[in-house]
Amino acid sequence: MGGSQLLSPPPKLLAALLFLLWMQEFYKLDNILLHSFALVNQQNEEKEKSLMLDASPNSAPQPFLPLFAPSPMGTPFFHNTTPKLSGRCTLNFPSVDSLMSTTAVDCWTSFAPFLANVICCPQFQATLTILIGQSSKETGMLALDSTHSKYCLSDIQQILGSQGANSDLQEICSIHSSNLTRGSCPVYDINGFESVVDSSRLLSACGKVDPVTECFSQICQNAVLEAANKLALRDGELMASFSIQNSLIEHPSKIDSCRRIVLRWLSSRLDTASAKQFLRRLSNCNVNRVCPLDFPDIKGVAENCGNMIKNNTACCQSMENYVSHLQKQSFITNLQALGCASFLGRKLQEMNVSTNIYSLCQITLKDFSLQAVGTQESGCLLPSLPSDVAFDPSSGISFTCDLNDNIAAPWPSASQISSSSWNKSVNFPALPAATSSQFGLIAADMMTCSCWCSYGTEIGCT
Repeated sequence: MGGSQLLSPPPKLLAALLFLLWMQEFYKLDNILLHSFALVNQQNEEKEKSLMLDASPNSAPQPFLPLFAPSPMGTPFFHNTTPKLSGRCTLNFPSVDSLMSTTAVDCWTSFAPFLANVICCPQFQATLTILIGQSSKETGMLALDSTHSKYCLSDIQQILGSQGANSDLQEICSIHSSNLTRGSCPVYDINGFESVVDSSRLLSACGKVDPVTECFSQICQNAVLEAANKLALRDGELMASFSIQNSLIEHPSKIDSCRRIVLRWLSSRLDTASAKQFLRRLSNCNVNRVCPLDFPDIKGVAENCGNMIKNNTACCQSMENYVSHLQKQSFITNLQALGCASFLGRKLQEMNVSTNIYSLCQITLKDFSLQAVGTQESGCLLPSLPSDVAFDPSSGISFTCDLNDNIAAPWPSASQISSSSWNKSVNFPALPAATSSQFGLIAADMMTCSCWCSYGTEIGCT
């Protein structure tokens, strides 16, 4: 009657057809996504190849974009390779396996140059000291000879590199094979050491180093220096009768060599974790005393901001351009930022810049540290106390930032002490209080954020 009626397909057949259509669209979308990821990766590789850090303060710098680690979505983010060892190094690497892993992350390939001053190099130096100290339990020697030191330093670099560390650590941290030898110290065996130095007194002073008071009281540092002087005066004969204070001036290189011997002996008497803690805390006192940044010529800022400022906009543009070149160098601690701000302020004052241009141009402490890309609140100041980089398989490499807010950089007063002196009036690790209009420190609490970097993204903080 008008043609046969069309039959509707069975429900199971209809479901199967819909599933096939959905799968076809899914694979189309998947191919689009894969193509998009490949395109993004290619663009990022091209950006990395073209990255050039301009050192001149006369032109606006290119934004900082670090070289990134492999993506955790593809190949493993953190994988070990087999190091090629010389077979001629007697150091006991298995005894410090965890320490080596921490050092590899602290000195991760892309970040090592930017964390060198605060995290990577202090940790690398501590690792070398502990390695020799722990191995002395078997060898009885607190130093390597010149031949073995070359093989051992090469092996250490191989092991760290196989775990993701930068391959140029020796150059980045200015470490040479001679740093593993006795140098010019006349005493470098355990028996000789303990016959000269008051071991119990040394351990009492350095067994537990307070991370705050040590930088002022210098209890452990003075004990190490006293022991180093005694070793330097030994020379295989009876100790000379002249004072230790005089020998500091007459034999600085010998004192420095013997100081390394003392630190190795202390590392042999402590477990690895305690040795690392005390070495990092000692080095941190020196780290926070010095601004590690290189300051280009400030003539351009002085011309626009000197005497009576005629154009605030031109002055601040000049100042912001200058500071942007400091922001390409490295991450620094909050206390280092205080020192850097003070140093630059004094240099400007010497060039007849009398106005507080930090306040005028809203320059903050975080403006002196390395900057992330594409965020307004991009500065990261590292903690003034020793810290390590962390690794997470899902998010990659991360480290903690303190004071990631707008605490104003302090303009130096006329009576401020020279940069070569340690300002004991600053409560370590205290910082200037944020103004009421700023999101800053509340009481004793510090706001922290984690910074990360993964393939295809800039440094970011949360």
